[in-house]
Parts: sequence; C-alpha cells; structure tokens
Amino acid sequence: MEIFLFVLVGVASIIAFIMMGLDKRYAKKGKWRIPERTLWVTSLVGGAPGAWFGMIYFRHKTKHSLFQFGMPLLTITWMIILL
Repeated sequence: MEIFLFVLVGVASIIAFIMMGLDKRYAKKGKWRIPERTLWVTSLVGGAPGAWFGMIYFRHKTKHSLFQFGMPLLTITWMIILL
C-alpha cells in the first residue's frame, strides 16, 4: 500500500506539474485553458507537490489566494499521509 501511495503521488505530481506549465503557456497565447477544477482534482489525488512546484516554477496561479494557500496545505497533507 505504501509503494502504491508513493507511486500515485509521484505520477500525479508529474502530471500536475506539466498541466501547470501547459496552462501557463495557453494563457500567454490566449488559447483554451485547463479548467481550475481539473488542476484541483489532479492535486487532490496526489499531485499537489507537483502543482505547487509548477506554480512556483512557471509563476502561474500565484496571485489566486485559493491556490496560494490551498496547494501548500494539500502538499503538507500528502506529505503527512506518506509518512
């Protein structure tokens, strides 16, 4: 079960990181965006560390207070679950 959770968080984090980068790129080009709900669902199922790192790396969604406080909180929650 532990290995499954580590793999889940790892894979979901990679996906969430990529999604943050793509959404930032789409925003700059004025194209169709990835819905925030999709970003949150990916984060809830384990991708919060990757989404948080993506927020910082791509400087994306950093002015949204829900993302500013929610992603770190979710990341801490997932780290506690993994411990």
